[in-house]
Amino acid sequence: MQNMSVDVGNAVSRDAVPAAGPSPLALEPAQKQKKKKSLAPEKQAKLSGSNGLFHPSEQEGVSKLSSKKYEKKLARLQLELVKMQYWVKHTGARIVILFEGRDAAGKGGTIKRITEPLNPRGCRVVALGTPSDREKTEWYFQRYVAHLPAAGEIVCFDRSWYNRAGVEHVMGFCTDAEYQEFMRSCPEFERMLVRSGIILLKYWFSVSDDEQERRFQSRTLDPARRWKLSPMDLESRDRWVKYSQAKDTMFAHTNIPEAPWFTVEADDKKRARLNCLHHVLSKIPYVDMTPEQMELPPRQIAPQNYVRSPRNEQFFVPYVY
Repeated sequence: MQNMSVDVGNAVSRDAVPAAGPSPLALEPAQKQKKKKSLAPEKQAKLSGSNGLFHPSEQEGVSKLSSKKYEKKLARLQLELVKMQYWVKHTGARIVILFEGRDAAGKGGTIKRITEPLNPRGCRVVALGTPSDREKTEWYFQRYVAHLPAAGEIVCFDRSWYNRAGVEHVMGFCTDAEYQEFMRSCPEFERMLVRSGIILLKYWFSVSDDEQERRFQSRTLDPARRWKLSPMDLESRDRWVKYSQAKDTMFAHTNIPEAPWFTVEADDKKRARLNCLHHVLSKIPYVDMTPEQMELPPRQIAPQNYVRSPRNEQFFVPYVY
């Protein structure tokens, strides 16, 4: 067995986002446009109507890391995640990873890259919606406790109990007394989790206001991603400073030695994902417990008296592609 050893790129850069300008096609003579290949549908969706302005998609982002290099490093990190999950299952470890941060900061994309290579029976994502009337009368942490991991499990919270310190406080969804009580009890709650043996990691995804605005604008143009732009996202645009102040206060009260906050600079999505995956692996003391390669026995031959049912008695999905 050998310890994990991975390598990722340098820290994220915060280069200025270039302003959107006229499409190169719009600047070329009509004769040259005819020679150009037609744009892919996803590219055409980024042309905003009459003014012909080109808006980079949220997927493209602004990154100095090439796709080839990113995919190579991501594959290595995801292989280490699989090794880590074997260790978690073998040792009965319990891991909780919290993802908090600005809207459109890239939390969901990072969670996806963590979970996609893992066995879903041992790794799940918790993204709770608005509490019900009954849940509003419970102890605040109660509905989150129900989703904590058992032995051998990894749980990723796509937003967590820190909703009370962020959106609930800024938007006035909780009282001042409830907010103050959260600030007092949250550190003790997390110390209890750590004392019980849970590995608790907390990540804050930080994105600049210019980059967040660019991602918001791209969501309005992309029908496949428009669902990501919620009314709360729009409200957050008008409360940037209040959210910053709430985050600073939250860090001051809950950045404890037992469960510190780790900030992920997320203007560059590719680097943010790689850096976060690398950091998660570095905080878990796993060793490679991947099972040895299995040798499959020869397949058994079907008995001679087996007769397959007629195809015309079954329903098939038609060949469309």
